[in-house]
Amino acid sequence: MRFLGSLWVLCGCVAVSVSAADWPRFLGSRMDASSPETNLLDRIPAGGPPVLWDKAVGTGYSAPSVAGGRVYLFHRLGTEELLEAWDAATAKPLWKHSQPTRYRDPYGYNDGPRCAPLVEGGRVYTFGAEGLLTCVDASDGKQVWQRRTAEEFQVPEAFFGVGSTPLLEGGRLLVMVGGQPDSTVVAFDPKDGRTLWQSVGSRNWTGQPMLGWPGDQKVQWKPWEKTASYASLIPATVGGRRVVHAVTRQGLVVLDPADGTPLFSRWFRARVDESVNAMTPLVVGDEVLISSAYYRSGSVLLRGGAGATNFTEVWKGLGLEMHWSQPIRVGGHLYGFSGRNEPDAVLRCVEYGTGAVKWERPERWPPHSAEQPPVFGRGSLLLADGLLYALGEGGLFGIFRPGAERCEELGRWQVPSMSYPCWAGPVLSDGRLFLRNERRMVCLDLRKAASAPKP
Repeated sequence: MRFLGSLWVLCGCVAVSVSAADWPRFLGSRMDASSPETNLLDRIPAGGPPVLWDKAVGTGYSAPSVAGGRVYLFHRLGTEELLEAWDAATAKPLWKHSQPTRYRDPYGYNDGPRCAPLVEGGRVYTFGAEGLLTCVDASDGKQVWQRRTAEEFQVPEAFFGVGSTPLLEGGRLLVMVGGQPDSTVVAFDPKDGRTLWQSVGSRNWTGQPMLGWPGDQKVQWKPWEKTASYASLIPATVGGRRVVHAVTRQGLVVLDPADGTPLFSRWFRARVDESVNAMTPLVVGDEVLISSAYYRSGSVLLRGGAGATNFTEVWKGLGLEMHWSQPIRVGGHLYGFSGRNEPDAVLRCVEYGTGAVKWERPERWPPHSAEQPPVFGRGSLLLADGLLYALGEGGLFGIFRPGAERCEELGRWQVPSMSYPCWAGPVLSDGRLFLRNERRMVCLDLRKAASAPKP
């Protein structure tokens, strides 16, 4: 069990204005792992795409963020969590900000941060594995403010550290802190870090029906219960109202970002304690898709009504069981790597409106052997230029043309410096594809012109 931030509004950054090609936060500016960029590779050249740079990095599962020609990486070296800024084209170091950390994953997995940096309004916000929330100046990395959420709020120990990337919405920095009894989500003033409101927990969950659990059970709140998940917050306008979707450990809460009022709550949790919610919700118009890979939780598609105070179920089923990556919606279909563990993984196409499986392709471990070609395992997808770009957890890069009738693979290439585990999703900005694992980060040139044969 391993999790990422773990997570859009375009803004000015540093001395260069942010462009539509930037990827300033987890899942990109659209928050659905898609990009408006075009003229990208639709085939993989012999030897792979051009490598612009390749460098050693520290541990962590956090994906990089890119804005204003700079790439920002939050990672760990030794006893320090580091936020570093590099020139996106050359990887030339520009600045770094460090903070001490003593975090140890209780299950022996990666000890680095899980949450991607959030770049907005000339500042960069990070959320460390121990709950250290930090704001620095994007131009030089100097610290503006910092909050120690694990100490300041009543936060039960998490399974795998902190993994929900913060969100800037309506002039407030919203963070899934995971505090008890009603501080699962906390709003901070992005200028100085002051607490603006705290919400979600005992008050909205007590008495809610525990859907999918045996009997007619209702939530009886426990003061030691974990409340945070590894899914990031997603804003949207639903039923004419601006809201934020928070998939917590208990399930989906739709809240008002102005004051934190919970507008709607729906239980969505596996029936065993050793489970988490890790997929960031996919929001399409008034609808929201939530999914989990634990103990046959499956997926649920809900449709919001006027004022976002009531959501009705469109469908639920096991067609998609997403672990941490978000499925990609193309037209009327969803594409994603479904499955909890390496041996369970399948690449699957599901009808968006019904949840019906159209096709699937096994992607089971091991990643390669004499008898079996490399597979993607529980990979991550990115949509751009009408194609799906995939990064497998073993470092396999692939290109697919989405289709409801069949899976058309256009090419695959094992990235030499990428190896298991690659759990941070791919990031695309200005034709450059950024990939990382626990040891290295590589930048590939996906522009068609860069790979065209020379006359």
